Amino acid sequence: MDGEGCIKKAYECILNGDFDGAIEWFLQAIQLEPRNASFHYKCSVSCARSGRWELALHHATQACQLKPDHEEYRYHLDVVEARRLVSDAKLLLASGEGSAAEAMEFLQEARILDPLQAEACYLAAVCCKQLGRLREARLLATEACRLEPAMEEARQLNRQLKRMLRRRGNE
Repeated sequence: MDGEGCIKKAYECILNGDFDGAIEWFLQAIQLEPRNASFHYKCSVSCARSGRWELALHHATQACQLKPDHEEYRYHLDVVEARRLVSDAKLLLASGEGSAAEAMEFLQEARILDPLQAEACYLAAVCCKQLGRLREARLLATEACRLEPAMEEARQLNRQLKRMLRRRGNE
């Protein structure tokens, strides 16, 4: 079977809800045609949808290296990198080893790479609150709510910050 045949099998798996099977077929296609940027991109998209972020990042990077001027591949790589940075910031905050200021560096970069990343806005708001930057935290929480209206934790934080600022007379 050639690479295109493997891609067709991957899409059959996707249609049947077998995303792990699809990734395996994409990987087979890549083994057959390692210089095919489209195969790397398609594999990366499926990996991202399945939460396999390291594999998604690897194949998004490969696609961009093979076709550096392809805007869609570059955009996808930025989104995957942003997601990884958000994940790194969450781990840093959860471990207790990192500070809010350190996590904020990851989150600022994530927001540059993917301005539509609601979780990056929300976590940046949490960090700003911890750092005592309440106005900035409120703006970020509001932005997270705008980007993802169903994100309850962002809405709660936004209400909390609004009350805190009102008490300080800074709203």
